[in-house]
Amino acid sequence: MEYRNIKQATFINRPNRFIANIEIDGNMEICHVKNTGRCKELLIPGAKVFVQVSDSKTRKTKYDLIAVYKGNKLVNIDSQVPNKVFHEWLLKSNLIKNITTITPEAIYGQSRFDFYIETGDSRKIFIEVKGVTLEEDGVAMFPDAPTERGVKHITELCYCIDKGYEAYIVFIVQLKDVLYFTPNDATHKAFGDALRTANNKGVNVIALDTWVTENSISVGDYVDVKL
Repeated sequence: MEYRNIKQATFINRPNRFIANIEIDGNMEICHVKNTGRCKELLIPGAKVFVQVSDSKTRKTKYDLIAVYKGNKLVNIDSQVPNKVFHEWLLKSNLIKNITTITPEAIYGQSRFDFYIETGDSRKIFIEVKGVTLEEDGVAMFPDAPTERGVKHITELCYCIDKGYEAYIVFIVQLKDVLYFTPNDATHKAFGDALRTANNKGVNVIALDTWVTENSISVGDYVDVKL
């Protein structure tokens, strides 16, 4: 996936989870943060960031925060992009063969999943995608804040297994060159416990890293998952 109208800026601070103050072209501006996670290890004063410039005249902010450098690693923090990147990759990968139908935002019972897939050989599959921006010492982790919604998604995927469907939870690591992925038990053990239970029940747990540039992101390689 490629972005248009990208500019470099400097992160100043984050008054709340929705906005940040940035310095761009010598001026301080308000920027929309497209990630409600904490991102405390990323959004530090003075960090080099990349923002997307909006041409809309109805928006309250002119900029969207897209990516940030953590040392020499560029991390995409756009929480809206993992589904798009996964969808692009799914169409050209061998993860699921002979796809005949892909339905985004699919509703099943009281649940809404990121994707529902059918194949020519009668497979029926629900997929939930999570974006990962937290990395420590080369280890990618999710979540970076407690997420009851995430636990609910995993539980609902288990219900799908009970009803005869296949199920996947896919972690899109929004940076490159990590050692492995693991649930962040220190932050939300209930999520890790739910993920391990789902894996034992038959939910497929996979992680993929990404190639990130200042104006693009695409799936790179499979990442080892340690539960």
